[in-house]
Amino acid sequence: MKTLGLIRHAKSDWSDSDKRDFDRGLNARGKRGARLMGKHIRAQGTAWDRLVASPAERVKMTLAEALPDLDPQWDRRLYLASTEAICEVIRDAGGDRDALLLAGHNPGLADMVLQLVAPGSENDLFDEAKTKFPTASFAVFELAIDDWADIAEGCGTLVHFTRPRDLDPELGPQE
Repeated sequence: MKTLGLIRHAKSDWSDSDKRDFDRGLNARGKRGARLMGKHIRAQGTAWDRLVASPAERVKMTLAEALPDLDPQWDRRLYLASTEAICEVIRDAGGDRDALLLAGHNPGLADMVLQLVAPGSENDLFDEAKTKFPTASFAVFELAIDDWADIAEGCGTLVHFTRPRDLDPELGPQE
């Protein structure tokens, strides 16, 4: 059994239109959401063996706010990655670790929810996550594999899913 965590970057700052997408940081709401989610992730209690993350600025800032004590391994393949690319990173980074945390972007992270959870393993958490995987969301899967090389469609059960608005309603969708 392996444990996989996914965290999406927090709310981006769109105020500087001259910046490339890769270089966009977080807005104030994003920083607040990242800090809140970081507290939640630590309280959730999983001892993450490795954190692998997209090197995009908004991911770097999210992790600096949320999980400053973890030392990320930056992997450019996670920037706007497809599920195939994400699985490749997992296979490469997993090694003999039991708990791997990835930080990145949609649509790839949302698509991972759909790919990892088999129809027979769908639950209320899955229903919430498949509807929307908003910024700063955090998901945890138990994977029915002994080796990261075996990650495949339908090998997981979603055992935890939290959005910033679940912890603070003010961080919910803006009207």
